[in-house]
Amino acid sequence: MRAVVTTGTGGPEVLSVGEVDDPSVGAGEVLVDVVATAVNRADTLQRQGFYPPPPGASDVIGLECSGRIAEVGAGVEGWSVGDEVCALLAGGGYAARVAVPAGQVMPVPAGVSLVEAASLPEVAATVWSNVFMTAHLQKGERFLVHGGAGGIGTMAIQLAAARGAEVYTTAGSPEKLELCRSLGARPISYRDEDFAEVLRDAGGADVILDNMGAKYLERNVSALATGGRLVIIGMQGGSRGELDINALLRKRASVTATSLRARPVAEKAAICCGVVENVWPLVASGQVRPIVETTMPLEDVARAHQLMDDGGRAGKIVLTL
Repeated sequence: MRAVVTTGTGGPEVLSVGEVDDPSVGAGEVLVDVVATAVNRADTLQRQGFYPPPPGASDVIGLECSGRIAEVGAGVEGWSVGDEVCALLAGGGYAARVAVPAGQVMPVPAGVSLVEAASLPEVAATVWSNVFMTAHLQKGERFLVHGGAGGIGTMAIQLAAARGAEVYTTAGSPEKLELCRSLGARPISYRDEDFAEVLRDAGGADVILDNMGAKYLERNVSALATGGRLVIIGMQGGSRGELDINALLRKRASVTATSLRARPVAEKAAICCGVVENVWPLVASGQVRPIVETTMPLEDVARAHQLMDDGGRAGKIVLTL
């Protein structure tokens, strides 16, 4: 089958489309004919050799997809051949077919095209699991997400706003700041403002979703309200920082670091169930929408990764098959 192959680790030039063996469907799995997949920051890290797939996962890059079920494995109920679906993957999305645990397969939300649906599983699962299942963001609380114009950021803004939170976000360019405002956030220019000062003046953030890691650690703690919860999901700003325990104690605050890809299948299934129950109705109603900046064919995968590496984009990059 057609899939993205690599000639080693490095820049986008190591990626091309070639032929690999078809995956086989096991018990408790479904086989999906892939219509589209999406590019995530984790994909670029895997390409560079920094984020290998968990044991047993496909070596092919790709953490989400949309498509149609081609085969149903033993013991799977509720899915039939031909059903249009999207799925959260441990790997294998940049390919014509992928085998997926049935619990990580989700229906396409009403009103969303099959191509657009490829952009939703990873960001929806990341935001739902971290902001709501882990940090328990409540209606009326203040929420800060960094990188509000990116895939996770645009989902986090919309979902938090739809559930009644007061949303703040960091972004750079005027265009990105305006996008964040249009989605329901009070945008903070990281070039001209100190997000910690803005949040302290507002009374502190009850929940912060952070993809920067070490670079923002001190200011994130400073920005927290009493009882605040900081959830770290990335290390774009480094992996080692100094944590002021005294500041956490005074605020009775917490810091949690999580990842999604390596979680057990049962945990991912529970997250996907929560997404279908709580996020998909908001997508169907139009309160939350997929933000897709660019769609291009799978053969342009190297260019798609270059766009991700360059930054400056808003929303997701989708690859079609």
